[in-house]
Amino acid sequence: MANIFDLFRKISNEESTSNEPVTYIVAGLGNPGDKYTYTRHNAGFMAMDYLQQKYNFKINRSKFKSLCAEATVKGKRILFMKPQTFMNLSGEAVKAAADFYKIPSENIIIIYDDVSFEPGTMRIKRKGSAGGHNGIKNIILQLDTDVFPRIKLGVGVKPKEYDMVGWVLGKLTTEAQKELFTCLEKTPEAIELIVSGNTDKAMNQFN
Repeated sequence: MANIFDLFRKISNEESTSNEPVTYIVAGLGNPGDKYTYTRHNAGFMAMDYLQQKYNFKINRSKFKSLCAEATVKGKRILFMKPQTFMNLSGEAVKAAADFYKIPSENIIIIYDDVSFEPGTMRIKRKGSAGGHNGIKNIILQLDTDVFPRIKLGVGVKPKEYDMVGWVLGKLTTEAQKELFTCLEKTPEAIELIVSGNTDKAMNQFN
């Protein structure tokens, strides 16, 4: 059991940093609505659900066309977002928050699904093209840059007999969910490294 004084110190530290300005955004991409739960395209939402449990906050404040929460991680005040615009318009939500807090694109971390990799695979990049992902395509359009870090979560390579929409909106199997969860467990450390200025270390460790 945690020492009561340690708990009090933790609460005091959180309260003392709560008035610090937001300097980072972490946005997990997905589609709102129960019917999209556990679909491949909602891997980013699943990551955000894991993060709110890990850091003990609730992503439930409606702002910037998103559900949001603020938390301090590694001394950085971070806005955590689940855009509610549907995937293809994710950039509208991200840009609204970035403009409000004046966050440079280098401090905007996007977590999303990638059909180039099998579940259980994580890839971290500093920048890059959309690679056919409509959510990232819209973020690049809205921010007018592709220079923003991203954490890509493998959700399975599309079989030839599927069209892309059918595949990404399909449900993950129970086994694939378990494999994806191994990546979700790594996302907090990846974020902590990135906001601490150690993106190269995060890439070396998780790619």
